Amino acid sequence: MTDCFDDPTARIDDADALRGHIGPVSPLAASKMLRRLDQFCRDFIALSPFLVLASCDAQGNADASPRGDGPGFVRVLDDKTLLIPDRRGNNLIDSFRNILSSPGVGLVFMVPGIPETLRVNGKAHATRDAALLAPSIMQERVPVTGLIVSVEEAYFHCGKALIRSKLWDPATQVPRHSFPTLGRIIADQTKAVDGDEADRNLEEAYRTRLY
Repeated sequence: MTDCFDDPTARIDDADALRGHIGPVSPLAASKMLRRLDQFCRDFIALSPFLVLASCDAQGNADASPRGDGPGFVRVLDDKTLLIPDRRGNNLIDSFRNILSSPGVGLVFMVPGIPETLRVNGKAHATRDAALLAPSIMQERVPVTGLIVSVEEAYFHCGKALIRSKLWDPATQVPRHSFPTLGRIIADQTKAVDGDEADRNLEEAYRTRLY
């Protein structure tokens, strides 16, 4: 990592300097943070087919992982607890390994068409409780693992970022052919597989191994 792009004298390296530069937090923003999931949070999670899970290991190495399924795939067990079923992926288990050493997580829930997001922060642990995971069955497959998140903070985030990005605007969607396929990218980056073969393998995985 390089450290020569910005002027060292312009860096902000303590909380007081940061607050002085940004300005005070509004009383409304400070008061909206909940310590549990209220009905608005529950309803938003029930509509959400996608979230980003942020975690880090004990050394502070960070990871952000997308998680998605049908709306409401994250189950609200009670007003302080969520269950995120783990679907089939690449088996790198970055998030799980991080949580084993540092359980703090941050979640951002999104609902297509709604510019606001729901942020949930808390502590997580991995579970293989078959009875608990059974209701999350999809295509006759019960998840073998899941994450239980103990909620410490929940609040809605304004829609400015999604409005500026026009994320839900169909007119801004990029045509798929304008960017290489993942198979082509993997073939070029690894030099371990032919691009056509990688594309075929990926298409088959999308068809037959989502769960």
